[in-house]
Parts: sequence; structure tokens; C-alpha cells
Amino acid sequence: MLQFIYSQLIRLILPFILLRLWWNGRRAPDLRRNWYQRLGIVPRASGTVVWVHAVSVGETIAAAPMVRRLLVRNPGITILMTAMTDTGLAQARKMFGDQVQYAYAPYDTPGAIRRFLDRANPRILVIMETEIWPNMIRQCRARRVPVFLINARLSERSARGYERIRGLAAPIMRSISWVAAQAEKDAERFRRIGVAPAKVAVTGSVKFDVDIPEDVRAAARTLRQKLAGRPVWIAGSTHGNENDQLIAAHVKVLEKHPDALLILVPRHPDRFEPVAEKTLKEGLVLARRSMGEDPAGAQVYLGDTMGELMMLYGASDLAFVGGSLIERGGHNPLEPAGWGIPVFSGPHFFNFETIYQRLLDDRGVKLVSDADDLAAHVSSLFSDHREREAIGLRALEVVNKNRGALDKVVDGIIERV
Repeated sequence: MLQFIYSQLIRLILPFILLRLWWNGRRAPDLRRNWYQRLGIVPRASGTVVWVHAVSVGETIAAAPMVRRLLVRNPGITILMTAMTDTGLAQARKMFGDQVQYAYAPYDTPGAIRRFLDRANPRILVIMETEIWPNMIRQCRARRVPVFLINARLSERSARGYERIRGLAAPIMRSISWVAAQAEKDAERFRRIGVAPAKVAVTGSVKFDVDIPEDVRAAARTLRQKLAGRPVWIAGSTHGNENDQLIAAHVKVLEKHPDALLILVPRHPDRFEPVAEKTLKEGLVLARRSMGEDPAGAQVYLGDTMGELMMLYGASDLAFVGGSLIERGGHNPLEPAGWGIPVFSGPHFFNFETIYQRLLDDRGVKLVSDADDLAAHVSSLFSDHREREAIGLRALEVVNKNRGALDKVVDGIIERV
């Protein structure tokens, strides 16, 4: 009954979702060009199709090493990558070119999912992390398409949410073929909400298998050379009014380090213009990467391009990971840690609880309470090269000693296909 009510509600609000999609298409024309894919009307695929679904940019980046490994191990397969956002698909296209196929994921109505499955005809569905859609999983089960939840994480808050709708959630959870959980805490929560214990394994996080291609390293070195030894800190994947706090923090950093540069990289493209306006309003010298402006004389360098965050981390001395000064739950700290630079986070990191705990245990991350606290810590580390280097090396050691989840995940997928 709950499944029926859920499906009817999705159908009722679908016209409004499509209108919002059309409105958002003002800034992202690809959303309008491919709106029909949201209804499951995608190009027909042939051969052995592995459907990899990653909701947005972060999950797409996390899926990349797995996709590369699957293509090497099974060169005859077709990888179909889907995402909910235009930025997620843009990131996938940038990484894989014509090696894989792409489409927007269908909205979770029974009809849209059926049309998608008719055309794509996947052999398996691999979902990254937490993207659980009832009709998607139910329709896959009906067609005997195994569903693998990879790099799976589940916060206590989310687990309690699923328990409140157990009548809807439990049948869906029982339909998942394999959960490759990041940690035992995640595994226990998935068992608690209905996944069969035999279908849950702890593999670790594939995000520890961070892969920095040589072309990205080269681009980071080139940018760093342009900055001529200036102290540089980066704030990556930032949100909303968090950007205002970070600009305010940089003003304080400049009081002690007048030549310091902040590389500011908002999470979503619709924040680029407001952040640029706020920076100029505060009287700071701004350079924008999208316009090819030289950051050498700037105080703030706005990373208003897509798919370059990893490179920009590599051009920095230390990093703040966004979504953590506000209650968004944080983003992936392993991207800067993989460069061997110190990592800062605000108090809200529940989306990456296990990863942060390992960094905290080995003192590879520093937690700050607010913008003033962040400014004080950034200024302190700019003045202490030895401590800055030590924290960065500890962060990199955490990454290196936790590698190996990728092999377990790929082996697990191949074994179960």
C-alpha cells in the first residue's frame, strides 16, 4: 500500500518537477535538451550493459576508479552512467569521453523506470553510496536485474528516517542484491532497516583509492608556479551562506598574511555569480578561472569551472572542505588529503563520519567551530611550515593505509554477475 501511495505522489508532483527542470535549464541548457530522458526515453543500448548510477559530482568521481577497473577487467561490456544532475553528467563526460554511455536517470515513477529498462536493458545496476529509489529497485527486481549498493554509507539520522517508513523501506531493502558498506556502523544500519545480513559486506570506502592522473598533477604544478610562492588556501564544495563566512575568514587571514590567496570553489554553478558579487562587495581583488584571469595579483580566485576541484586542491597549501560550517554534512576530505595537504572541516560532517573519524584518529584533519576559528588556524599554519607539512603527511598516510576497497568491490561485482 505504501509503495502505491508513494508512486501516486511522485506522479502527482511530476509536472511541477518538470517545470522546475525547465526553469533550471536557463543556466544549464543540457537539462532542457535532454528532458525526455527523465521520463525514461534514452538511446537503446546493446550488449552486456552495466548501469552505474551516481547522483551527482562527488559520487561520479568516487565511481571513476571502479568504472575504469571494470572496463579493464571486462573490455566487452557497455557502461551506462546516469546522474540526477547536469554537473554529475558533465563530470562523467570529462573523465571518460566516448569510453562509456551517458544519460540522465529517470524520475522514480513506474512508467519512467519501465521505459528506461526497456531501452537500456542493463545486466546489473550499480548504485553509488546512498541513492535508493523504491520504483527503480522494485522494477529491477521484477526483471531479475541485480542491484548492488556500492561504497554504501548510512548515517544514524537516515537510518531512523527509514525506520519511520519501514512498510515502504523494508521490501526495497530486501530487494538489494549486495551492499558493500564503507564501515561496520554502516553495515549494521543497513541490516537494521531490512537488508539481509548475508547480503551485506564491509569493504571499506573506495574513496581511499583516490587516483590523481598525471595530467591533473601537471596542471596543478603549472598553476602553483604562477602563484610564485604565495600562501594559498582553498575552500572546496562550499554552499550558500557558507561562502560569506569563508570570505569573512579570508579578510582576517589577510590581516596577518597580506599576500595570501583564497581559492573559492562553490559546490553549485548557480552560486558562482553571487559569490563573485560578494567578493567584490567586500573590496577584495577577484580573479575568475572561467574567464582565464590571472590569479597572481588577486586575493580571491573563484573556481567557477566544472571538474577542476581536484587540480585546484593540488595547487594549494591547505584545504577547507565545504558543507561543514552549515548543516549539510560535509563533503569528501580525501581529495585534498590525497595531495598530502592539511584538511580543515567545520563541525558538520555526518555524511563522511567514518572517513573523518580515521583522519581525526591520526591527526590528519583539524576541526573548526566557525569562520573566526578557521581564520586563526589557517593563519597559524601559514606561519608554521613544519607543522603544516606534518599534518599533510599524516592525512596522506591515512589515505594510503586504507586503500584496497576498490579491489574488493570490483571482485564482488564480478563474482555476483
